[in-house]
Parts: sequence; structure tokens; C-alpha cells
Amino acid sequence: MKKRIAILGSTGSIGTQALEVVREQPARFAVELLTAGRNADLLIEQALAFRPNAVVIGDTARLARVKDALFPHGIKVYGGEEAIAQAVAMADIDMVLTAMVGYAGLRPTLAAIEAGKPIALANKETLVVAGELVTAAARAKGVNILPVDSEHSAIFQCLVGEWQNPIEKVILTASGGPFRGRTREQLATVTKAQALKHPNWDMGAKITIDSASLMNKGLEAIEAKWLFNLRPEQVEIVVHPQSIVHSLVQFRDGSLKAQLGLPDMKLPIQYALAYPDRLDTSWPRFDFTNYPALTFEPPDLGTFRNLALALDALARGGNAPCVLNAANEVAVELFLQHRIGFLEMSDLIEERLAKATFVPRPTLEDLVASDDETRRNARTWASPAWNS
Repeated sequence: MKKRIAILGSTGSIGTQALEVVREQPARFAVELLTAGRNADLLIEQALAFRPNAVVIGDTARLARVKDALFPHGIKVYGGEEAIAQAVAMADIDMVLTAMVGYAGLRPTLAAIEAGKPIALANKETLVVAGELVTAAARAKGVNILPVDSEHSAIFQCLVGEWQNPIEKVILTASGGPFRGRTREQLATVTKAQALKHPNWDMGAKITIDSASLMNKGLEAIEAKWLFNLRPEQVEIVVHPQSIVHSLVQFRDGSLKAQLGLPDMKLPIQYALAYPDRLDTSWPRFDFTNYPALTFEPPDLGTFRNLALALDALARGGNAPCVLNAANEVAVELFLQHRIGFLEMSDLIEERLAKATFVPRPTLEDLVASDDETRRNARTWASPAWNS
């Protein structure tokens, strides 16, 4: 039987590529639910192409337009963020792909776990903000969380068949982004357009900026801790500009296993949706002769302070990763609006981490309050020098 998929965030980069996977594997997958935040036009287009049972548009101002377009085709239409969390519990959903961007993915993911739905997780912020709560809920419900990020998918693939063997450490690889090798002086004048040009991956704006600042790798380190039950010191990061080795696992005997492949997010998406099966594809194959050298180097924590701040939050624990994530989301928003400079994103995040009230064992209510307080305070932060 076909696996019926709910795709939360279907109009984003991961969501659209997940639909490509569904289109290429029509015998294996069907779309049961699609959700989007504001992109009503693309949501309508996707719904007409894949005919899900229901769709949800987060922005209720666009609800009437989506209803008018889809009701005549027998597709149920709902609106609002709460409707997204409710819709994931639909009985006919076999798996939920959480591809929403940022903190917004937390509540729907928790709702899907509560409903007993297996999760294909592409929203790293869910585990960054509430890793302990989410993993505890998944254990209580017997729900599998399968990683979709290329790095965490690589680790997961390396661990298949090795569950009985303790991990010594995992090594997350980073491309280094478009500014690898730059100095802080050079980064001071970076523009939005420059930061949005990633050398290897085609991603949405937020994750592309995070990759340029190396914050994305810091968030991934926190996510890895929860996905694979690691201590902070068991997570290492190396810069690998070619983006061919997606990550590695080192076992206690010193042996390393790595997963390699061309940079294409469809592979980890399909692996999570089809696990434990590997499905035939017609995608391009990696050829070693096209990559005569694969190189690795340590990250520059002094220049790319966002990564250092994320690793500090990982070590500190509690609500520190939640504060880090909220401050970073606002910082990226302000940078994309030309309200602060590239390096000042780190200044904003560092200030919010220093001033936030630390909660060592936060409840969900504590995390919601930390997120709200951090965002409110971060949005008042602006650079007079940049604005002048």
C-alpha cells in the first residue's frame, strides 16, 4: 500500500523537493495533507497536482482564496496555525514530514507525536528549542523520528546495523558557506545578495543565511545531540567545502563510517520517507574522477561567532538553545530587511543569551515564554551605524 504523507511546509525548499520525490515514486507515496504559511498560490497549485485530502493555510487572510480554488475539487481547506497542529492527527496520515521553517514547526511536531505519527524531521529548530521534551514524548508514544537534514541522515545511515555499538563521536561536515576563508573585516560589509549565494546547496533564505554565518551547523550540532543521544563533547564539526561527505560516525574502536553523495536533498528526504527501503532513482551519481580532492579543515570560530555561540548553548543546555534560536531567527529577519549588518547578527544573539533568564530544566511553558521574551527584546535591537 502507498504510504500517505503529510507535508508541513509544502511550499518551502524541502517541501517542494519532497513533492518531487512523491511524483517520482507514485507507487510508494501519496499526499494526504499539505500545509503552507502564506504562499497560497503555490499551495493551490500543489493541491491541484497531488489531490490531498486536506490543506491548511496558516495565514487566515488567504483562507478564502484557497477555499474558492480547492473546494470545487473536493479538497478540504482549513486556516490558521492551530489548524495545522490539529490536522496532523488525521487518521489516514501514515507519516508527517515536518518541513516548516523555524520555531513554528514545534507545536505541529508535538501534535503529530501525540497522535502516534512517525516523523520525518526537516525542521531542526524543533529539537534545538525543545529536544528533551520532543524526544521524551516520542519515546512515550513509541514514535520514530527519522532525520531529513543531509548531515543527520548521513549519521543515521551510518548507524543502521550498528545499534549495539556505542558511538565515540559524530562528525558533522559543513561546506563553510560562501564566505569560507574571509576575515571579520571582510565580513563587515557583506550584503544580503552575497549571503544568499550558497556555493553548493539550493535552499530557502533563512537556512541560506544560517549557512553563511555557520549558525546552521551550530543548530545541527544541538539537533544531533537529541537525535542520537549524545553528550556535547561527542559532536565535532569540520569544514568540507565539496559537500560530498555528508557526515561521519566514529565508533569506540576508532573506525569511521561516512555517507557520501552529491549535494541533493531529495536523497535524504526519500530515505526518511521510505525507510528501511532504498528506492530506485534516476538521479545523477557521484563520480570520484570529478572530485580528485576532498578536503577538510577546522571551522574558524573566531570569525564565525554564531557557531561558537551555538556550541556554548549546546554545552549549557536548559533553555539556552531556545534563546539562541529565537534570537537568531530575529537576527536573520533583521539582516534580510537591511536593518543590521552580517556580523551584528552575532552581537544581537550574544546579548540576548547574556540577558535571558536561564532555566536549567524548562517545561514547554518555560520555552514558550523564553522564545516570546527573546523575540520581543531582539526586535528592538538595531545598529545605528548600519542604519546611518
